Amino acid sequence: MIQLKDPQISSVVKKLLTGITGLSLVLFLIAHLIGNLTLFAGPDVFNAYARFLHHFMHGMFIRIAEIGLLGFFVLHIWSALSVQYSKKKARPSRYEASEYAGGPSKRSFHSMYMAVSGTILLVFIVVHLINFKYADHEAIGTMTMENGIKAVNVYKLVVLTFQQNFGLVLLYMAAMGVLCSHLMHGIWSAIQSLGLTRPSTIPYLHVAGMALAVALAVGFFLLPLLIFMMRGTFDPNAMPDYSTHAHLLTAPWTLG
Repeated sequence: MIQLKDPQISSVVKKLLTGITGLSLVLFLIAHLIGNLTLFAGPDVFNAYARFLHHFMHGMFIRIAEIGLLGFFVLHIWSALSVQYSKKKARPSRYEASEYAGGPSKRSFHSMYMAVSGTILLVFIVVHLINFKYADHEAIGTMTMENGIKAVNVYKLVVLTFQQNFGLVLLYMAAMGVLCSHLMHGIWSAIQSLGLTRPSTIPYLHVAGMALAVALAVGFFLLPLLIFMMRGTFDPNAMPDYSTHAHLLTAPWTLG
């Protein structure tokens, strides 16, 4: 019978949990970035996207997603810290020199400071939620959609937040640098923990993981910067003229 209290088995389970939750959070980041890119389509599309998320399944979808994300975050942090503590405890000397390494371990600067980058990202997430999820949505107002339904003008909130505070833009850009560092090791480590590698595929999967990390970080890095710089493109007071273009919103966008 498998004994979860066995240190070796417990370590394997924790690594698997770290990998599963980590890759799940990466999938969330991909979906989140794709959604944020609708900012370039204008207030009608972005606000419709935001309204769809909050009203799909009469609001149950977003609640389930938020609870799930919170659970993944908690499990990821707990399992990752537990694995790191076990590794530290198993070292023959606390003064053992840290060195970079190639091969399957891929020990690097990014891997050595995962706990630090993770802590910084946790603080950043709190700041991000305060700025957007828990912002005063009533004060920002609503926008009438093409079908006559009123939606919270989240587009205006996002654009004003970045255009009125360059310090916040710099904070987001710096945080995305930390995210890049965290993902450059985290994605590879998760793939390895789940046993998805073979000797012949290790170099390709490592490069692919790093490329995905850079792509996500650059995407999130550029958004606040472009919103701040391209004021002609991102107008917080922009109102769509539905008489000049084809219908963009279909039934699924207006559920609820």
